[in-house]
Amino acid sequence: MSAPSNPVPKIRIRNLCKRFGSNVVLDGVDLDIATGESVVVIGGSGSGKSVLLKCILGLLEPDDGIIEVDGLSAIGLGAGEREAVNRKFGMLFQSAALFDSLKVWENVAFGLIQGGRMDRIQAREIAFAKLADVGLKAEVGELWPAELSGGMKKRVGLARAIATTPEIVFFDEPTTGLDPIMSDVINDLIAKCVRELGATALSITHDMASARKISDRIAMLYKGRIVWNGPTAEIDRSGNDYVDQFIHGRAEGPIRMEVRAP
Repeated sequence: MSAPSNPVPKIRIRNLCKRFGSNVVLDGVDLDIATGESVVVIGGSGSGKSVLLKCILGLLEPDDGIIEVDGLSAIGLGAGEREAVNRKFGMLFQSAALFDSLKVWENVAFGLIQGGRMDRIQAREIAFAKLADVGLKAEVGELWPAELSGGMKKRVGLARAIATTPEIVFFDEPTTGLDPIMSDVINDLIAKCVRELGATALSITHDMASARKISDRIAMLYKGRIVWNGPTAEIDRSGNDYVDQFIHGRAEGPIRMEVRAP
């Protein structure tokens, strides 16, 4: 997963700010993601990772700052412009977020049918091909989400995320709720699918095993700011106290967890 040189970042973020009342969640985030690059944003709960993702996706409007996709602003867009930007995106949700009322193949084909207005027969063929890409047999496509294990749901979610051949894929805590072996399977599939698509990837996670495996570069978010940003291979010698504490899971260090007394 190496990023080709391109002077215009696929995603460019500058001075991004978002607050909810007096709670400042993003406090001047700067981040570039190159075309074809896989970047993982790490950080603890409440560090602002999910809010950052929602701002890029257009689910939240920032209070200040710049978000550009392919050099064009992705903030304050009308419905048609937002839809055009979102057509470049694929998304693997933390809980897979499958539609219980649709069969597995219909979940995978949802974006093709609803967003792309594709014929159901053609969409079904693509859905089964994507299920095969994530290691699921054809008969799984005829099951209902309630019949799937947690790991299978994640793989179906991944198949749906790549079904529309997106230019950018977002991964929201992709290994949450999975055992270590299934987590590793999902990480391998993410790396494989992103590489085969030639897509740009942005992931948010607190799982360092996942972060190391699926990324070219890691950025750490703490109290709404990027406190370190560098190649994945350099994270163990970052020289940053916040990163060092986080990746080793130490209670002692500059990161203070708010714990209420009983």
